[in-house]
Amino acid sequence: MADNTTPTSFQAAAYSAQGTSRDSVALPGDLFDGTINLPVMHQAVKAFLANQRQGNAKTKIRKYVVGGNQKPWKQKGTGRARQGSTRAPHWVGGGTVFGPIPRSYAQYVPRQVRALARKSALNARARENAIYVIDRFDYDAPKTARLKALVERLGVADNKVLILTDGSKPNVFLSGRNLPAVHVMPYGDVSTYHLLWSDVVLIESSAIGHDMAPMAEEPWGAGRAARGETTKKPAAKKAAAAKKPAAKKAAKKTSKGGAKKAAKKAAKKAAKRSSPNAARKKRK
Repeated sequence: MADNTTPTSFQAAAYSAQGTSRDSVALPGDLFDGTINLPVMHQAVKAFLANQRQGNAKTKIRKYVVGGNQKPWKQKGTGRARQGSTRAPHWVGGGTVFGPIPRSYAQYVPRQVRALARKSALNARARENAIYVIDRFDYDAPKTARLKALVERLGVADNKVLILTDGSKPNVFLSGRNLPAVHVMPYGDVSTYHLLWSDVVLIESSAIGHDMAPMAEEPWGAGRAARGETTKKPAAKKAAAAKKPAAKKAAKKTSKGGAKKAAKKAAKKAAKRSSPNAARKKRK
């Protein structure tokens, strides 16, 4: 059933890339018009899941099973039922009848139906106020802690988060790859399944036509370092920690080596004293 109740406009909360709150943003009306079509979304999700199947299941019919090319016994005179092969389906180890064979599970959904399903999923998330707009994802290098801090500041760390970037951004993708509840992908590649999988959707502002200038904020990590919250150990502490186990190992080695040498010397002296040649020398 299609629900076409059209609100005046959808507003989405906006944040900076570090999680600082900004003024709310109006979502584009041509896409966020309140349309939600459940049957179309079901069709799109069902086709998406079916297209993930490889269809490699296979069983062997009687002509592919090894053996059975000989008649097990003669046709008449044995008192048993006539048999032509031990690979027949009713024999143990025989072929399988009507078993699965490799096939394609692909389903085709027209482009306009896919677009309607995607639009419906976006409207469903907008009605739940589960769409947040981020001004810009501009990562110089992959940093999982940075993306994790953003999710935690938004208060959605316990939810499944879908992050949609404006085009392909490898550094953002690599930053979220190790977070199990975070999925990063370009806005143009998102499907109905991904939108319905998520609880919260973070969209980069430029992907939906907004040009939000980044806020003047201190670089990420600078405030933590000023507060002394850095988790990295100083170089001197690292060197001292690395030297301690090495010194302990060296001390153990020297103590063990000295004890072994002393034991060897004592054993040699005892052997010389107890040898018969030493006793003869003493008599002479």
